[in-house]
Amino acid sequence: MKILVINSGSSSIKFQLLDMNDESILATGLVERIGEPQGVLKCVFTPGADDEKEVEEKRIVTDHRAGMHMIVECLGSDSDVISDYTDIAAVGHRVVHGGEDFQQPTIITDEMMEVVKKNIPLAPLHNPANIDGIRVAQELFPTASQVAVFDTAFHQTIPAYAYHYALPYNLYEQQHIRRYGFHGTSHKFVASECARLIGKPLNKINLITIHLGNGCSMAAIKNGESVDTTLGMTPLEGLVMGTRSGDVDPAIHAFLVRNCNMSIGDIDNLLNKESGLKGLCGLNDMRDIHAAIEAGDKRAELALEVQTYRNRKYIGAFMAVLGRVDGIVFTAGIGENDPIVRQKSLEGLGCFGIELDPVVNNQRVKEPVRLSAEKSKVQIWGIPTNEELAIAREVKSVLE
Repeated sequence: MKILVINSGSSSIKFQLLDMNDESILATGLVERIGEPQGVLKCVFTPGADDEKEVEEKRIVTDHRAGMHMIVECLGSDSDVISDYTDIAAVGHRVVHGGEDFQQPTIITDEMMEVVKKNIPLAPLHNPANIDGIRVAQELFPTASQVAVFDTAFHQTIPAYAYHYALPYNLYEQQHIRRYGFHGTSHKFVASECARLIGKPLNKINLITIHLGNGCSMAAIKNGESVDTTLGMTPLEGLVMGTRSGDVDPAIHAFLVRNCNMSIGDIDNLLNKESGLKGLCGLNDMRDIHAAIEAGDKRAELALEVQTYRNRKYIGAFMAVLGRVDGIVFTAGIGENDPIVRQKSLEGLGCFGIELDPVVNNQRVKEPVRLSAEKSKVQIWGIPTNEELAIAREVKSVLE
């Protein structure tokens, strides 16, 4: 069974074609700069194999429809991974926001699409692009099953006392304002992997999963289910991210309006695109921040301290939420590749039975690695996330 996974963003389309008989990757790639003067498609066929092949093509990509056509042409003409579109049994779509309507992957129907449209106000930048990707895939792969996998679905098990904000209740009833959480596919994937590695059933394990990339989130997982998470109604709350602020005093908004002559749009842009690590030191790539610290940049050092302190504070909070913690998992770009961030995020937590092995931790995580010391009561793991494989598995389970 060949499954094509599509992640349609506002100006890009990520894709991966998998053979689910052995979960091998047949092709993986990206179309980016959609709508700009010069677009580009990059694709790697059978990555890691002896016959690995890379393809890059530059041309104007006017819209998502044109981008999807490029992907189909590439898969069909530049390799033998598919003979035609009928080789693809299903297309799995990452959809950012399912609101309260979707707790599981869902076969795409016209009725289901109307519900996704209804949730556009909750994700105005992401859901429209996801919808575009679905519509084009339906046209290009008419014989394939189309399945939506929602970023928010895994967190729909969070109890009401954890997802409600202390705002007038009618705002929840009428505008659906509440904590939803994101990165659910990633958290679910690494939680399942960690349970397998520890040797406990997923429904009997308690974990703190930490997704650290340009976007960052943490989840408290009790008996295999998400019971709390750091991202909220939008992907802005919680941890310090590349360009996003994470938690701030909400009264800052009014202060900026009164004293800095900023509009709500200005403030939204500030918090989402000019804050976080970038706001603190002008850099949002952790590799550049480490280089700046080595060169004596005090603001870069401050940015690292602010981010890892916030991580550490939430780990402590989620330990209180869970009571018993079997494992802590680091994943995503920073979580997998930055031993300094991992080490500083866990500093001073030895009193909770959390002890890193500094030698084992001093590496990039390319496959699951136990990072905790032998004496650590809580296991610490680095586990590479694989959202595309996770989506493909969800799609396969729906079809079966």
